[in-house]
Amino acid sequence: MESVPLIRNDYNTTKKNYPIKKPDIPSGSTYYFVTDSGLTYQVTFGKKKNNYLGNIVNFSVISDEFEDEYSETNKGEVYSIISTMIEIIKIYHDHHPYSNSYEFSGEFKDSRDDKETSIRSRLYFREANRIIDLRYWNIELQGNKVLLTRKNT
Repeated sequence: MESVPLIRNDYNTTKKNYPIKKPDIPSGSTYYFVTDSGLTYQVTFGKKKNNYLGNIVNFSVISDEFEDEYSETNKGEVYSIISTMIEIIKIYHDHHPYSNSYEFSGEFKDSRDDKETSIRSRLYFREANRIIDLRYWNIELQGNKVLLTRKNT
């Protein structure tokens, strides 16, 4: 199995990326960044139980200001947060080039999300279609999960 890119070569963001605190070990799985409003975010890559090359991406805010780690922050920083997340996923994939899947799930907003797929997951799906190298990866929306799977190349 050869290594294939995850993010399109021509992907370029005009949004600000926040400074990323990488794991002490380059192949580590937990990254952090702090936004301009002072919120600390944690991005963790977990391995799928039945597929060691499959990854579950967990994204959460670490703050006493919100009641749980998946709260909606709404600090007007969403596009810079997404841009920083993309950079973290790119860094992780560069250290794990044989990964064959990535899975994301967006939390539901209590009062406004009454569909099978959360607003956040729909946003993740839209962004994935814009940045993922579709020559090598398939993108699916399965219920509330965005699933990137490597094509057989």
